[in-house]
Amino acid sequence: MPSVVLNDLTFAWPDGATPIDHVSGAFGRGRTGLVGANGAGKSTLLRLVAGLLHPTSGSVTVDGVVDHLPQRLTLDVELTVADLLGVRAVVDAVRAIESGDVRPELFDVVGDAWDAEERAVAALAATDLPHDLDRRVGTLSGGEAVLTAVTGIRLRGADVALLDEPTNNLDGGARERLHELVRTWRGALVVVSHDRALLELVDETAELRAGALTTYGGTYSVYEQHLAAQQEAAQRALRDAEAVLRREKAERIKTEERIAHSERRGRKDVAEARYVKGAINERRNAAEKAQGARRGQAAGKEDAARAAVEAAERAVRDDDRIVVDLPDPAVPAGRRLAVLRGSGGGEHVVQGPERLALTGPNGAGKTTLLERLVAGDGLLTDRVGYLPQRLDLLDDAATVLDAVRAGAPDVPPGALRGRLARFLVRGDAVDRPVATLSGGERFRVTLARLLLADPPAQLLVLDEPTNNLDIASVDRLVEALGAYRGALLVVSHDQVFLARLGLDAELALDRHGSLGRVR
Repeated sequence: MPSVVLNDLTFAWPDGATPIDHVSGAFGRGRTGLVGANGAGKSTLLRLVAGLLHPTSGSVTVDGVVDHLPQRLTLDVELTVADLLGVRAVVDAVRAIESGDVRPELFDVVGDAWDAEERAVAALAATDLPHDLDRRVGTLSGGEAVLTAVTGIRLRGADVALLDEPTNNLDGGARERLHELVRTWRGALVVVSHDRALLELVDETAELRAGALTTYGGTYSVYEQHLAAQQEAAQRALRDAEAVLRREKAERIKTEERIAHSERRGRKDVAEARYVKGAINERRNAAEKAQGARRGQAAGKEDAARAAVEAAERAVRDDDRIVVDLPDPAVPAGRRLAVLRGSGGGEHVVQGPERLALTGPNGAGKTTLLERLVAGDGLLTDRVGYLPQRLDLLDDAATVLDAVRAGAPDVPPGALRGRLARFLVRGDAVDRPVATLSGGERFRVTLARLLLADPPAQLLVLDEPTNNLDIASVDRLVEALGAYRGALLVVSHDQVFLARLGLDAELALDRHGSLGRVR
């Protein structure tokens, strides 16, 4: 029996955008990787399964209790570690009772979970995470917050767990700990991720695309092999269908030429009066009927061939990808743009057009160092573009267009709409409130605001820029950054992404805040 069943499920936002449109399918009791392009509706689908959103039509049936890790978890900076673990109410009740408060409702909250705090601390220790249950999410690194929340889901033991991009912001060690949690997961698990290594741990892969949920047995690599074979067959079928269409077009043209020749012959016969009037009319009527039949037959074959081509084209994938064109910021070589200073010592002068990576373990303070820099500590240019890890620079009440115009106030709205389309933000989506965006959509809008700034930034500071991007969009981002002629400072735990950037140097920040050059 499946753990989650989707029956003709549709969800539309108040503005009419419909990310989920008549989707049917199921998730089994094992581990499922849910994949799809940015904007396909993966996060929205998880929120529907979790009961956080309600379907416009159709239904979701879940066998058991659901737990959900949201993609935008790190935006809730006032939550505590106990909140992430889901033990806040019980821990507070136990502490109140131990302080002398004997209200009956407190005992109802605790139930049999008198050791909730001890079990929570032990679970954190097993994952090498901070043990202070009262610590705020805003003081944790993004990776620590995510791993703490996943530990909480594992601790609560729900029947169905939904993880939305759980490897975002995790360093190598934290990813290994998450992978171990997934390997040993009990119960149904659905993971949305663009992390190939994580997707190799699942039992089956489900793809959400064009309003359909298709499940493939096996890991992501098995899915890719199946998809490659499927697309090769689809391309072959398209070529065959196009060849048939060309033949039918040529045959129709020949038929029309034969008919035209016959009509010219008929007119010549009339002109030469070779037949009496009755015979002429009889011959003409017979010819017209035969010609009409031949025309209809030729046109029908061509229409059928064209329909076959259109069907074959639909089977061949040509998904949209973001297109990123960065303007030239005109940064002279050797121009000093910033001075990075570690809180524990060490510094590095950032010059144009230098390309730098800042690395270090979760909790070392990489994001804090970037925040200090863009706030003015060591900044030597006022043309800096910053992509924060938490994606919290956008005003949730603003429309997408207004949010992007804040970075380019002198660019006409029509021109901005055209540029946003290259980030796959089109039509009515431009006028949607930021609060309604999925994690991937929010990322693209934040990235668009940064990269479409006018005048262009001389220094780009990117904190985990591949979070929430599908694999093809990461490829486009790498291409754009490869052509960028300003200075680039990147924090990322995606080693493949960093290797592709062609770095000039790698700086490392240790747990004591000391900054040093690795290479």
